Amino acid sequence: MRTLLSALLTILAIHTSVGQGLTDDMKDTEEQLRASTKQINQFFRRFNGEEDENGKRYYPTDKRYRDANLRKKYVPVLFDTQTGQLDAAIAKEFVKKITDKKSPAFLDFHQDDWFAEVKTTFKYKGQNINGTLYMKLQPQGQGYEWIIQDVAFSQFSKWFDKDTSDKKQFLHPMSHELDFMTLRKALKDQQHAEQYTADDYETDELSIFLYEMNQGNLTFVSARNVAFHFFAIEGYYFSIANFNRPGYNSGWLISSLVPLANQDQKKQMKDYIYRKD
Repeated sequence: MRTLLSALLTILAIHTSVGQGLTDDMKDTEEQLRASTKQINQFFRRFNGEEDENGKRYYPTDKRYRDANLRKKYVPVLFDTQTGQLDAAIAKEFVKKITDKKSPAFLDFHQDDWFAEVKTTFKYKGQNINGTLYMKLQPQGQGYEWIIQDVAFSQFSKWFDKDTSDKKQFLHPMSHELDFMTLRKALKDQQHAEQYTADDYETDELSIFLYEMNQGNLTFVSARNVAFHFFAIEGYYFSIANFNRPGYNSGWLISSLVPLANQDQKKQMKDYIYRKD
C-alpha cells in the first residue's frame, strides 16, 4: 500500500508548478502581499478570505469578509510555487471548488478534519532515536487543547513484525484439551509472543510510548519539523509546511495536494500518513 500511494504522490508531483499560470494576476497579487504566512492562524484566515493583503482582519460584518473574488486572488498565493511539486491543473480545480459562489468551502480551526505531524528526537535508554507524534485538537473545558493522538517509532514497530513464514510458531488447535499447557513452551521465547496473536493484530505504539515515558526510559529531546495534514475539503487531501526563505512565497504554504475520489482513498491516505499500511 505504501508503494502504491508513494507512486500516486510522485505522479501528482512531477508536473508544472502552480506558479506557472494558476491565475493571470497571481504575480501582481503576490507582489501586494506584504508579509509571508508566518502563523497557522494566518493561513486559515487567508484561505478563508478573512484578511486583506496588508494583514488587516475582516469580520463577518465587513463587506469583503470571505469574498469569493478576494479568495480567488489570495488562495493561489498560499501554494508553494518554488519547488515545482504541485500539479497546476489540480490546483486550479481545487481553487475553483473552494471559491464557488454557490457552495464555497472554508476551513474551521476547531472543527475540521486536520492534524499535525511532528518529527521529534527522544533519548531512549541512553541513545537518541527519531519518532513522529501525531497531534490533534480536542475540546477542553470552554476551550481546546492539543493532544497526542498517535505516534510512530521504528524502534517500537520492529519489535512486533509478525513472522508469516512456514517457521511461524502457533498454538495447536487442540491445546484446550490440555488446559493450554502448551502455553509454557510457546511463551518461553519472550521475543516472539506476537506470533500468537490474531492475524489482524496491530501494534498500539501510543501505549508503548506512554509506558516507556512513564517508566523513565524515554525522554523528549527536540521537535525537528512540523507539517499539517488536511482532509477538511471534500474530495481532496492537502498538507502545509513551513518554507523559511526570502520573498513573498514563504511561511506556511500548501506543499502537496491530492484528489480523493472516495472514502476508501481517504482511508488509504490516512493510513499512509499514520504509517498503518
